[in-house]
Amino acid sequence: MKYIILGPLLRLIFRPQVEGLENVPENGPVILASNHLSFSDSIFTPLIVKRKVTFIAKAEYFLGKGIKGWLTKMFFVSSGTIPVDRSGGRAARAALDTQLKVLRSGGIAGIYPEGTRSPDGRLYRGKTGVARLALESGAPVVPLAMLNADEIQPPGQLIPNVKRVRIRFGAPLDFSRYAGMAGDRFVERAVTDEIMYELMELSGREYVDMYAQKAKSRPAVPSQPVPV
Repeated sequence: MKYIILGPLLRLIFRPQVEGLENVPENGPVILASNHLSFSDSIFTPLIVKRKVTFIAKAEYFLGKGIKGWLTKMFFVSSGTIPVDRSGGRAARAALDTQLKVLRSGGIAGIYPEGTRSPDGRLYRGKTGVARLALESGAPVVPLAMLNADEIQPPGQLIPNVKRVRIRFGAPLDFSRYAGMAGDRFVERAVTDEIMYELMELSGREYVDMYAQKAKSRPAVPSQPVPV
């Protein structure tokens, strides 16, 4: 409810420039697979898409202390994000099951295939959870490119810069040709790589064949985006 009230104000402030929104089906289960540039990504996607978009986030985001912790919790609660305990060996399955429930009820599941925010604006290797989600649900995957969210709220910056946000949606990807092949690691890698290729094309960001989490332990290299 709070997000419904805040929505018009946020649209007025950030004046979204959106391409390809018509690629998001008006009904039925859909997976929105997005690159992940900024904390603000999860603000802008529900703001733009007319249907409810459900993301998941680690439970720690709902348990922070102080003003920053409270603001973080309120944002996730108001945007419909579901907390998931991502500790332990069953964490990935718990996250997947949560999103499968959303899809089986005919909803939209939002996912960041990179698994974490990009440390430097480049696009990193996707984890195969997005493929498993697509294959188990049978839902189409709509690639979503955040084009400048890292300029609006760079990593570590609490208050976003007031700047027009730019977002681009790609055509839905159908993986029905792989029906019944969930669990095949070669198929899941092929599906994931196809999704990441589309995100690279849509975003114009340099692709790095390395997991973002691993890259965070190395010195950052500035992104070299292609004009889009």
